[in-house]
Amino acid sequence: MTTRRLSAVLGVLLATALAHTTLAPAAAAAPAGPGHAAPAQYLYSSIGDFDTEVKPLLDRPDIAGAQVVVPWKAMEPQQGRYDFSAIEEALTAVRARHKHLFVQVQDRFFSAPTRLPDYLLTDPAYAGGAAATTNESGLGPGEPGAVAAQWVPEVRRRFQSLLTALADRFDGRLAGVNLPETATQVDRGKDRTGYTDEAYFRAELDNMAFGAKVFKRTRFIQYVNFWPGEWNNDHGYMERAFAFAKAHGVGLGGPDVLPNRQAQMENSYPFFERYRGQLPMVAMAVQEPDFEYTNPSTGKPYTKEEFVDFGGRRLGADVMFWATSAPWLQRPAS
Repeated sequence: MTTRRLSAVLGVLLATALAHTTLAPAAAAAPAGPGHAAPAQYLYSSIGDFDTEVKPLLDRPDIAGAQVVVPWKAMEPQQGRYDFSAIEEALTAVRARHKHLFVQVQDRFFSAPTRLPDYLLTDPAYAGGAAATTNESGLGPGEPGAVAAQWVPEVRRRFQSLLTALADRFDGRLAGVNLPETATQVDRGKDRTGYTDEAYFRAELDNMAFGAKVFKRTRFIQYVNFWPGEWNNDHGYMERAFAFAKAHGVGLGGPDVLPNRQAQMENSYPFFERYRGQLPMVAMAVQEPDFEYTNPSTGKPYTKEEFVDFGGRRLGADVMFWATSAPWLQRPAS
């Protein structure tokens, strides 16, 4: 089953809102710059679902390629020993069809199990390696999850070693590599890692800069939707993140295209509009929960045309990643 995540409006962010109410040869054909009125359409799934969910749809003429979500543990089963065989297999399948592959490096999980390397979670050097999270969205409460403790320098060094190994193997062969959304909700009552919102923010920026440094020919992208402890840029995190991405050549994107929804319109969406044409790539995803929301303007579920129009025209998306459960993918390509 495709990896699901309860997205968008985390409970802590809702509380904050209420308190404040008043490219290279291999990737050359992939969209590589801002300003595309019609985003290229890609499939999206977990790496484990690639054969069953992505492959049957890859031959569609309206699909430019795929994005696969790969857990950290799958790429580093033992400390310092990397296994990229599943990515190689997906890349071979995509390239055989003259299409392109993106990889999302997953360091957070919205339900059990936590697919982080065992050594991170057991070796005292990593201060526990992860923090427990509670996951609540506009669709209701979700299961407990976990996020890698990137704010612990030793954890972040290991993550950046993974990015280095990934770049050594795939730079110029992948169309893009992205890090997952910035929204998270650490359960502070259970945390033993020393989490703070500011430390988390700084760690995310450090990973952004590092990724852009090691991936010289493959686009490097950070998903940004919300920042913990912030609403409507009241701490300046969102504004600083977009300015940082522009300065360091980092693409940005997000895990949801939800036209005109208030939570998104008061957080990342205005900055995508403001920075339109100023980032090396904008990549937006339409994931499974997005099909459960209704358009506040119509009271009906969003249509493909509404997703594409808003993602491209308003947010400046160059590419859009679609969950394979998207209704339009169940019909023949027009």
